[in-house]
Amino acid sequence: MISSSLHSLPSKLPNVGTTIFTVMSRLAQETGAINLSQGFPGFDCSPELVALVETYLRRGANQYAPMAGVPVLRDALAHKTLATYGVNYDSETEITVTSGATEALYAAVAAVVRPGDEVLVFEPAYDSYVPAIELNGGIPVFVTLTPPDFRIDWEEVRSKVTNKTRLIMVNTPHNPTGRVWTTDDLNQLAGLVQEKPIWVVSDEVYEHILFDGRTHHSLMTHPVLRERTFVCGSFGKTFHITGWKIGYCLAPAGLTTEFRKVHQFLTFSTVTPMQYALADYLGDPERYESLPAFYERKRNLFLDSISGSRFRFKPAEGSFFQTVSYAEITDEPDYDLAVRLTKEIGIASIPVSVFYQQRNDYQLLRFCFAKDDEMLMRAGERLSRL
Repeated sequence: MISSSLHSLPSKLPNVGTTIFTVMSRLAQETGAINLSQGFPGFDCSPELVALVETYLRRGANQYAPMAGVPVLRDALAHKTLATYGVNYDSETEITVTSGATEALYAAVAAVVRPGDEVLVFEPAYDSYVPAIELNGGIPVFVTLTPPDFRIDWEEVRSKVTNKTRLIMVNTPHNPTGRVWTTDDLNQLAGLVQEKPIWVVSDEVYEHILFDGRTHHSLMTHPVLRERTFVCGSFGKTFHITGWKIGYCLAPAGLTTEFRKVHQFLTFSTVTPMQYALADYLGDPERYESLPAFYERKRNLFLDSISGSRFRFKPAEGSFFQTVSYAEITDEPDYDLAVRLTKEIGIASIPVSVFYQQRNDYQLLRFCFAKDDEMLMRAGERLSRL
């Protein structure tokens, strides 16, 4: 007879439950609310991209892709990176295609972090970072950023670096705040890690979604950071295909070698015909260079729609998320308000406190404006009733 104790599996992630994104999207579906919570586009991708996938499906590109990604896509990524940032990555030894950026982030963390290592995390932070750190035996050390600017206090960062620090997690443009790193931020980070055995994972999935003339300062563009950084990107965010789950990692050859050791036993390879389609689609730079104007118009449309409300905000610098303060409307906790607004006025959002380890509540909600115009205007009209 099996002992009853065997039916209870000790959790490796005892503090992790159903994600807030699943909770709010489910609630939106149950109530028929407009879903501005989860970060996925409310419109389809280009018909040309779909046609390219069909082409490669019919050509028989339906078996395993090479572990690192199909060569033509890695070549296209190398060409795009050189043209966009002036940085040359070797497509054979420094570029890996992954099953989504989340896989790339996990594989990068797993390649570096060992039990007892400390990892600096800027919070509010995307929810996959800490579980990846903890599953690999690491210890997250938090640097808390606060509204309205969410600027980094580099003196505080320096004070939290110890001889156990092995990795720093970076995200620019930032989810959920929309903040974009500056050249000073890169210089400060470079000065911090130079001559230290500290690596960097840079989540740059919103690299092409920047506003008001800003420039994306990828960590690869700094010579010190380029040599120690795993830069993780996403075709899903760039081409409105989050359901395809195709991302990539750019890193120096030595780092890529260790990254691929994890990747090959995590997913091994990524869906084949879509890789070929993306390789062709990347050939026209206008397809990603047009994103800033496309999303800036949507950001402005959403903000204009709530300009007469009691919500207060600073326009997002990048990403397709906008945080708003409701301090002049109510003093209820942000989670409670997010649930109430979903049920009562039919607008689903994300409470920003969930991105903080201690659930810091600054009375902020995050809205995704990667939706069609009519949905954004309807959402703004409802929010303006408060």
